[in-house]
Amino acid sequence: MTVLAIGKALYIFWVLSEVAIFIFTRTTSGKGEIKDHGSLLLLWVVIFASLYLGPRYADSHTQNLLGSAEWIRYAGLALLIVGLAIRWTAVVSLGRSFSANVAIRAQQRLKTNGLFRFVRHPSYFGLLLVIVAIGIHTHNWIGFAICVIPPFLALSYRIHVEEAALKTAFGEAYEAYSGRTKRMIPGIY
Repeated sequence: MTVLAIGKALYIFWVLSEVAIFIFTRTTSGKGEIKDHGSLLLLWVVIFASLYLGPRYADSHTQNLLGSAEWIRYAGLALLIVGLAIRWTAVVSLGRSFSANVAIRAQQRLKTNGLFRFVRHPSYFGLLLVIVAIGIHTHNWIGFAICVIPPFLALSYRIHVEEAALKTAFGEAYEAYSGRTKRMIPGIY
């Protein structure tokens, strides 16, 4: 199998896994307090529009991302694999507390171990790595920017919404946790 074929297969797996997350983990009004503020819809629209438009732009323009070197394909594939692994590890480790929409469930507890020791939102970090990998695959700086910047901004809004809900639910414990860990990118943001 070629790097391109593996990348396409993993991309399809990622899209299908996001659909599964949406279908099977979404909190309905009877199962928890929903505080999503439209962030789930915004995230879906922005991510899929960006990941459609970025590669389309790049297809009709010069490949100028880092000289379009062959190693970029391998770097993109590695980021895709690492991103998927981080995203799924975070989702699985939260178990029933994970929800596609921002919601607080009665049995939910604040998780601060595992990947959550390094960042407060590791599933979003994994998602961002997947998006960066797709942006790298465009081999074009503007295509990369179209793929990455709008989803990063949408994820930032989503984190803002989610953190407001978590602060309300967990109070001082969440404030203390926020003080010692970054939001999404270890050591940076």
